[in-house]
Amino acid sequence: MTVIDRLLDREQHRFKREHPRSFADWQEGQRHFLYGGPSHWMRRWAGGFPIYVDEASGAHIRDIDGRDYVDFCLGDTGGMCGHAPEAVTNAAMRQLRRGVTTMLPTEDSLWVGAELTRRFGLPYWTLTTSATDANRGAIRIARMITGRPKVLVFSGCYHGGVEEAHVELRDGRIGMRNMIHPNGVDHSAVSKVVEFNDVEALERALSDEDVACVLTEPLMTNFGMIPVADGFLAALRDITRRTGTVLIIDETHTISSGPGGYARLNGLEPDMLVAGKAIAGGIPAGIFGVSQEIAERLWAIVPKVDPRVRQSAHLGIGGTLAGNALTIATMRAVLEEVLTPENFERMIANASRLAEDARAIVAENRLPWHVTQIGARAEIMFMPEPPRNGADVIAARRGDLETLLHAFYMNEGILVTPFHTMFLMCPATTTEDVDRHTAVFSRFVWLLREAGAV
Repeated sequence: MTVIDRLLDREQHRFKREHPRSFADWQEGQRHFLYGGPSHWMRRWAGGFPIYVDEASGAHIRDIDGRDYVDFCLGDTGGMCGHAPEAVTNAAMRQLRRGVTTMLPTEDSLWVGAELTRRFGLPYWTLTTSATDANRGAIRIARMITGRPKVLVFSGCYHGGVEEAHVELRDGRIGMRNMIHPNGVDHSAVSKVVEFNDVEALERALSDEDVACVLTEPLMTNFGMIPVADGFLAALRDITRRTGTVLIIDETHTISSGPGGYARLNGLEPDMLVAGKAIAGGIPAGIFGVSQEIAERLWAIVPKVDPRVRQSAHLGIGGTLAGNALTIATMRAVLEEVLTPENFERMIANASRLAEDARAIVAENRLPWHVTQIGARAEIMFMPEPPRNGADVIAARRGDLETLLHAFYMNEGILVTPFHTMFLMCPATTTEDVDRHTAVFSRFVWLLREAGAV
């Protein structure tokens, strides 16, 4: 057993000792849920089992064992508005009394549609119940209008439960990403994979003109944060246009960059744009927008106005709860009152503060680690330099240190995204919350030094 393993064992025993009610509930959950909890994601926490939440407010969570946490995970972005923000809660309560879902529009949807165009720049929008569904819909439309079968993604990506994105490069060959199990799909028939920031590989992969769309984040956040190299997004946009390939930008995480997301902030012009999670304050929702050109190509196949055409059957995009009245009401509250320029300014300032404090501790202790911060999001990675692509992450990632840090943080009252070490700010995050993290991170480094682990 390594030093890291011994430290992790100690922290997990501490976690179990201090969370008896959560552990008991987790044991009970094994009787009824396929993987112990309502969602399989809920088993991923490093304590060996998840905390069970009593209540959440602002940037804090209280568990059923009475312990308080500063929440930098924020539901892996679903809680980016903060927990129970007053504007969203009030909007939801008003709409709940007036009806939740009718498969008919409300007038709030007109405001939401206009605001999505104003913020993100694309003229036409469709609502879904998740970003996964939005990505599926965008992919299907791209295939319809191009007649091409394949989707290109970047190795290490994550775009929800999208089959075409369940792949990565391992030793130069396509395989299933991140321990996803195969299910009989020939992924080489539906997907192409290249490394992020590799312009030459992208050019080669799209030159056959069998790719309907490139699906990508504008910078990678789901495999550890991988910043975009200078000139890569411009090359991506140029190559996709030259090869007739639809460019889909998934802003589900990078919406944390500012009110209009990373693409609008940096002048990228996607053909389609996807977002979800935070867009309705944590109420399940996704959106995808399309350019004028994409809309006209689609309308040539399925006319925009034709009462004889039942469009859902022809588009192959469903979801009877999509765009329901409750989602629309909370989405309006989010866009109008929560994810405002003023709140983003405060969120980004706190992310910068957290990153600067963490960098100072890393430098003071001469550790071979780095800290990346983009918008309201930051990440500590246990490698000397920011990765350029998924291969760099695979080669250098310290999963053992990540797991230990997560377990230690939970014992010290800090929650971060359990899949890697990424921090997100919400409007309710305070400088005191950030300072609490700085103190805990400093203690973590001291723990490692005392044990001779660094």
